[in-house]
Order: sequence, then C-alpha cells, then structure tokens
Amino acid sequence: MRTAFYTGSFDPVTNGHADVIAAASKLCDRLVLAIGVHPGKKPVLSVEQRAALLRVVAEPLAQAAGASVEVVTFDDLAVDAARKAGASIIIRGLRDGTDLDYEMQMVGMNAAMAPELQTVFLPATPLTRHITATLVRQIAAMGGDISAFVPAPVEHALKAAFATKA
Repeated sequence: MRTAFYTGSFDPVTNGHADVIAAASKLCDRLVLAIGVHPGKKPVLSVEQRAALLRVVAEPLAQAAGASVEVVTFDDLAVDAARKAGASIIIRGLRDGTDLDYEMQMVGMNAAMAPELQTVFLPATPLTRHITATLVRQIAAMGGDISAFVPAPVEHALKAAFATKA
C-alpha cells in the first residue's frame, strides 16, 4: 500500500487544497491529510472544524480515485509525522515560482532528515493558482464573497466563525 502525506494548516480548506487532494489521490492507495498544530498560531477554525471539513471535502475526491483518506494532526516535524503515518511520499502543492523556491529548500532539509521519503510536487490548476488561505480568511473577515475560492461547507463554516467574532 502506497501512502502519501499532505500537510497544511488548512485554515480554511480551499479549492486549491481540493485540487491537490484530487491529484494526490491518484498517486497513492492511502492519503493522509495532516493538520499542523502550532501553539503560537491563532487559527480562525478549530482543529476539530478543520478536520471535519477536510473529511467532507477529501473523502469523495479520494474515493473517486480509488484511494482512502485519513485526517490526522501533528505538532512535530512533518517528516516525523509522515514516518509515524507510514508514508513514503510527501505531497506539496505549488502555485508559483515563489512556492517552488521555498519548497525546494524544504525538500533538501527533509531529504537530509528522512531520505526514505520522496517529495512530489503537484502544480496548481489555472483556476486555483491565485487562491491562498490567507486571502480567503481576509476576504471572509471583511464580509466578502468567498464562494469561488472554497467548497460550500467551508464557506458556511467561515461565515459562522466570523459572525461570532463580530
């Protein structure tokens, strides 16, 4: 069984993440979606909400490709979490050259720490290349329409989250 490991904060899950999940699901039998939990960060959505939304978004995409999906959290190094999950592949999405420059540095560091893990870059589709979770949060916080950038369940969760903060 080939296991791939895709990390992120997923705050929120965007259509860009969904595209990467769909593509990654075609490369493995089991896709582990790993939510990084860092005490210094203050996410808009709780880790439980993000996990639930990831499941709702990812399960049909993975199922369509014949892969299973699992959602976990981690607070250590991604390579250590990938090992614990039994992964042999680390999935990284790329939007542009800036992402590539950063990710290439990470590949070098990860390869030194965990040479058995292979990183696979998946390019963003033209329709999602411009989407970032940071921009989605900012637009949602100001009451803007985020429906083109996130799946419907995520849109509803963000609206609810910002409504309680108002």
